Amino acid sequence: MTMISSILETLRVIVLSVYYYFEAFIMKFCSAPKNVAGEIVLITGSANGIGKQIALNFASLGAILVLWDIDEEGNRETAELAKRNGALAVYTYKCDCSKREEVYAVAEQVKKEVGDVNILINNAGIVTGKNFLDIPDCKMDETLDVNFKAHFWTCKAFLPAMIACNRGHLVSTASVAGMIGSNQLSDYCASKAAVIGFWETVAFELQAAGKKGIKTTIVCPYYVHTNLFTGVKTTRPCLLPILDVEYVGKTIVDGIRKDKFYVFPLPFTKLAALKVFLPRKALFLFAQYFGLYENMADYKGRSTEEQKKKV
Repeated sequence: MTMISSILETLRVIVLSVYYYFEAFIMKFCSAPKNVAGEIVLITGSANGIGKQIALNFASLGAILVLWDIDEEGNRETAELAKRNGALAVYTYKCDCSKREEVYAVAEQVKKEVGDVNILINNAGIVTGKNFLDIPDCKMDETLDVNFKAHFWTCKAFLPAMIACNRGHLVSTASVAGMIGSNQLSDYCASKAAVIGFWETVAFELQAAGKKGIKTTIVCPYYVHTNLFTGVKTTRPCLLPILDVEYVGKTIVDGIRKDKFYVFPLPFTKLAALKVFLPRKALFLFAQYFGLYENMADYKGRSTEEQKKKV
């Protein structure tokens, strides 16, 4: 590439970037959210928390729900509520998303009994809540298997059908913790950072292959009022409140319907990306100010019984 062509290409990118900013701003107010009535929506970790709220929101829009969770009782409760909320149909499956062969087997069952999934939402997650050196190796493996590797298996199971028709939507519940670390969340932060990197790459691969009909959405919540984060506190509640789970569920579904690439239920947390511009000491100063050293100090998490039956 000659110097002139390189300069022209750079100018083209700058001009298009400015145009796309204006386009996105206008579309924010003018575009109608896409209709998901009759769409087959698969949600992992649907028995409670964020997954449950996502299911209920899609139910009210007339979607066909496929609910995966290892907690069969909780999943049945979500299914009943979804039916009452207006879901066109609801199918429940017991699936341990940390087990690759089980994911593939249940996926085949879904294809035969329900059909090809239109919207895949990887939401299942676990938290250990210990300092790095106190986390047993088996728990580290489990966190990565559930929070991250499961996305590999579900994507491999359902993406080919989307590619064949150039239509579909891939969604992952990552976290702000995937953008900046926090005490007692080493395995969790690592898994969520991996989720962000993986789904960004999949999105780029789909674009490069010309499969622009397949959308991707990466969700990055802050702490949410669920059993997963029982005992967590926030040092700056005015800036970083612990979020209401119903609000988060609605925000995620709204973001999916608007084809957003990233969804931040707490917009202020987008500033986490600016950490790369901070000097080392300033980064540590802000980390302390926002409670990253102590937010997990009183963490309790799910009860022992809940841990036994949850993914």
